[in-house]
Amino acid sequence: MRENVQEFRRFQGMARGFRWAIMPLFFLIAWEVAAVVINNQFILPRLESVAMVLATPFSPILGSGSLVENAIDSLQRVIVGFTVGALLAVPIGVAMGRWRIVEELVDPLVQIFRPIPPLAWVPLALAWFKIGLASMVFIIAIGSFFPVLLNTLDGVRSVKRTWIEAAMTLGATERQILSRVVLPGALPTIWTGMRVGFGIAWMCVVAAEMMPGTNSGLGYLILYAYNFSQVQVIIAGMIVIGVIGLGIDTALRRFEERWFRWRELER
Repeated sequence: MRENVQEFRRFQGMARGFRWAIMPLFFLIAWEVAAVVINNQFILPRLESVAMVLATPFSPILGSGSLVENAIDSLQRVIVGFTVGALLAVPIGVAMGRWRIVEELVDPLVQIFRPIPPLAWVPLALAWFKIGLASMVFIIAIGSFFPVLLNTLDGVRSVKRTWIEAAMTLGATERQILSRVVLPGALPTIWTGMRVGFGIAWMCVVAAEMMPGTNSGLGYLILYAYNFSQVQVIIAGMIVIGVIGLGIDTALRRFEERWFRWRELER
């Protein structure tokens, strides 16, 4: 009986893997067929030419560094920018969710600035911070700030009132309520905001690396390859961006499923 259950679970896993692979395989087949029909590598290169670029991730490309080197540079920038944005967003979100006066003061600014795309800040970033890491960090931080802020606010508001009242009944101070009740209760939602914020930060870093004066990163590599009409390099860079983004989001989601499982039991 146990062997039958294990066999059934193994079959389920294979079926899920097959379903997951259907659309990517269909996409690759359609891509190859379209490339053969178009027959123009400057419009749509064959899979083989893109695979050759991906197969040599440590080799310099057009004298601009390898895929791995540029990916590492992009990751370093996005980590710094995301950290700055999150460190600003979480305390502000907690304060807005906990104290109404703070929300009334800050919310108008949030509603004004939130719809502005991060890339609209590029000219000001260049004017304020000049060309370099600081301007890119500024753009990335803005991109990640608002998703983390809004999810933190929502998480603090979603903490059950009975938990807070129970802590107050036991004589907990405001600091103890924040550190032992509000933050732990809001942490799953804050983590979701960080997942969303990191995804936006990853998109912003690629765009920020296309700013004038940048000399490394996946965004720079894509723009540099465009100047030389190397479409296969552009597509290879886009694939690396997608794979890294998928890997990071999967890791964050696995962490969430493991450490915040109690949230599902609470519902």
